[in-house]
Amino acid sequence: MLDCRKMACPQPVIQTKNLVEAESPNSVEVMVDNKAASENVSRYLGTQGFSAEVSEKDGDFVVTGKRDGEAPMPEAKDQEQSAPAVGGDMTKQLVFIRSECIGSGDDKLGRGLMKNFILTLKEMGPDLWRVIFLNGGVKLCCQGSEVLEAIQELEKSGVHILVCGTCLDFFGILEEKRVGETTNMLDVVTSLQLAGKVITA
Repeated sequence: MLDCRKMACPQPVIQTKNLVEAESPNSVEVMVDNKAASENVSRYLGTQGFSAEVSEKDGDFVVTGKRDGEAPMPEAKDQEQSAPAVGGDMTKQLVFIRSECIGSGDDKLGRGLMKNFILTLKEMGPDLWRVIFLNGGVKLCCQGSEVLEAIQELEKSGVHILVCGTCLDFFGILEEKRVGETTNMLDVVTSLQLAGKVITA
């Protein structure tokens, strides 16, 4: 069993990735100490041809992955990662949201600006590739958010919504997430590398 307890994001995913690439196992067990990490590891295993199940044991989480078939080529999920275009693919535009507010000075005004910003993102059309939510921005993806429905509509239209698992866990709102995939810093860095344009709000 791969023990990834007490490891900060994204180390559990990186350690699992290293194991899968080095040994090509038919099954793997990974122990982590928080639900966000278990979701990230499960999602990674899914991209590598494993079916993953999570069980809880004494406050820790054990992710058990079993190979569904032949192992896919490394990074089959995003094959362009193996040779990304210089400067990224300009058709892939990424929006990076780090807070519930835009700007500083007045939080009420800032929340209103953020609401209008997210409601307007659909106007980017097919150019909008991914939206990543970090830090306080993850609250926008949770139950009670004024823009939750708008973000859900973006996801339905094909936009990838990535929500920082460490941030959700820090705020104690992991169970309240209602849209997007729980993600880790490895996915965030890779997304920034692949994007042709990054818009930060």
